[in-house]
Amino acid sequence: MDKSLRILMIGAGAIGGNTAGLIAKAGNDITVVTRHEDTAELIRKTGIKISGILGNFTIPMKAVARVSDLTGLFDVVFVATKAYDMPAVTKKILPLLHEKSLVVSMQNGICTDEMAAIVGEHRTVGCVIGFGATMVERGKLIITSNGEFIIGSIAKTNQPNLKPLQEILSNVFPTVISEDIYSELYSKLIINSCITSLGAICGLKLGAMLKIQTARNIFMMIIKEAMNVAKSLKIQVPPYGGKLDYYKLIQDRTWWSRFKAQLVITIVGKKYKNLKSSSLQSLERGQLTEIDYFNGYIAKKAAEAGIETPINSRLVEMVKQIEQKKLDIKVENLNLVVTKD
Repeated sequence: MDKSLRILMIGAGAIGGNTAGLIAKAGNDITVVTRHEDTAELIRKTGIKISGILGNFTIPMKAVARVSDLTGLFDVVFVATKAYDMPAVTKKILPLLHEKSLVVSMQNGICTDEMAAIVGEHRTVGCVIGFGATMVERGKLIITSNGEFIIGSIAKTNQPNLKPLQEILSNVFPTVISEDIYSELYSKLIINSCITSLGAICGLKLGAMLKIQTARNIFMMIIKEAMNVAKSLKIQVPPYGGKLDYYKLIQDRTWWSRFKAQLVITIVGKKYKNLKSSSLQSLERGQLTEIDYFNGYIAKKAAEAGIETPINSRLVEMVKQIEQKKLDIKVENLNLVVTKD
């Protein structure tokens, strides 16, 4: 591995902090940008504390509070901010890029279009994150589940060499290069759109939520609408995690196929019963959600294609009402998804 590459991580939360820490642990030259000077000082002097399934580590590394504190050019930049913060942050890093720099979108949802408009397609790399993590407090992180990275360039011509990036991320989890990263991102977008929006409106963790028939039905409606959009966009959607095959899931020609779909969703709920919607966590902290990059993205692409997605559009509307304090988070909201007040 080329340890001379200059690497930048913007964001020191659950995903960015854990990824940066393990990249640094392997001896790579990485700098972290955080929002707070006290956090940057903590990372420089004491280090990021990582615990969980990969062991316990405390890893000091270079850190600053502002992009403007940085000098020189970086070969790889990971942007691990909230989706709605990505455009502004990405504009700030432009002076730090050279022609062959790679900029990696580590957001939930699909942000590669917006990123490419800023840094160029030839620099933009999509990344599907398959591991679980949480932030206990600033500088104290937990890796909760194993997974992998899937990376891919969105450039249609002059594709960059992603091998060095693959080697960097392999210090964290196994990393695969995809020739069609957009379809991989869309596959994850579908399941995220199910989990994050429903969790946000009802306030339940995934296991409790998917015990409710109405929630399971809406889950299926979100998927069906998303797959209709995929068909219109000519996206061949791969199974999420190599296992969750949406094409099989939406086959409902017989009672048996419908029963199997419900069973699969129930199993997902049991396996990830303690999973808490990221949008619900944002709402509980008084922050905006990334709903525009989940169900909102599906609804936007549907509108562009002349397709209706009433369930996804309704969920966007309800989450925004909760953001504006016009609607409380409650289980009964599930009944309002299909039938408006």
